[in-house]
Amino acid sequence: MALGKDYVAQDCALARALELLGERWTLLIVRDAFYGVRRYGDFLAHLDVPRAVLAARLQALVDAGVLDRRPYQESPRRHEYVLTDRGRDLWPALNALGHWGGEHASPVGPARLYTHLPCGTRVDRTGTCPACGRFAPPEELEVRPGPGADRPHRDDPVSRALLRPHRLLEPLLTE
Repeated sequence: MALGKDYVAQDCALARALELLGERWTLLIVRDAFYGVRRYGDFLAHLDVPRAVLAARLQALVDAGVLDRRPYQESPRRHEYVLTDRGRDLWPALNALGHWGGEHASPVGPARLYTHLPCGTRVDRTGTCPACGRFAPPEELEVRPGPGADRPHRDDPVSRALLRPHRLLEPLLTE
């Protein structure tokens, strides 16, 4: 008996979220959008995802209201992808998954660390700043390389840019 390809029979909010976000590459695209990746070519270079898959995933995220596709300012014939409010609401889940992966699935620790800019403290797995005692929204966070940042070493423009501290959601300068 072949396995189904969807969760239609599941009456569960998690199953509905997986319908959109559970396909391979989708969460990594959203993660990169939080890092400030906006251009198709930068997603392509950083993720090593097949072009057709990237195009399909980006379109699905736009259709679901997670990303907004806008004309690129420097070249209006090109487009960029920006997280919507709906997309930004995914930050707590991505942060928690990243913490879990850094603790349990990485031999050397997390590739990225998130610092709450108003007080300079690293946020915990729930996205809470231990110094402030409140949830730190992504626009108040800076991503910095962690102990696993260079394993395996990548040399694409996004990976090089992420070796420098960078505020989440701000466009990542890859040139």
